[in-house]
Amino acid sequence: MSSVTSFPDGIDPGHVTSPPAVRRHASPLSLLLLGGLLAVAMTGLLGGGGVSVLRAGSPGALLEVEAPTILRNGEFFEMTVRVTARRAIDDLVLSIEPGLLERLTQNSMLPAASDETFDGQSFRFSYGPKQAGETMLVKQDFQINPDLVGGVRGRIAVMDGETEMAGMPVAIQVRP
Repeated sequence: MSSVTSFPDGIDPGHVTSPPAVRRHASPLSLLLLGGLLAVAMTGLLGGGGVSVLRAGSPGALLEVEAPTILRNGEFFEMTVRVTARRAIDDLVLSIEPGLLERLTQNSMLPAASDETFDGQSFRFSYGPKQAGETMLVKQDFQINPDLVGGVRGRIAVMDGETEMAGMPVAIQVRP
């Protein structure tokens, strides 16, 4: 009897012998690359950074905008706008420049405005009269369109009818 094992066509003894120790495990280079990518992601440089709170005030109103500063395209996010009336306001209007909403899909805005218009310069959302000391919170949910890279920027202002009381620029960086 012969101790030689016959292999099927296309299979030879090299297919059944153990590979060298270096080739048995994952490459150290791939582990370094994966570890480096995870380290960069944890810094927030690729998006998912914190939320910033911007404030602007006047004798008439305090405007606070809470929004993320760095996001990735395709992400969902929330922006809240809080307005505190420091005096009686006949018609509280939230004004948002179109540049801030460009390439964003708005999923919701709560509470809904009683009137929504565009004056050629900005979108205007009317919320009616507010008493001194009264605070209004507007919650907006958005999704960044997948093709947006770079960011969006625009001005948000609070108005009494046609008169601006407080405003500020808002910018959100968008990473791929």
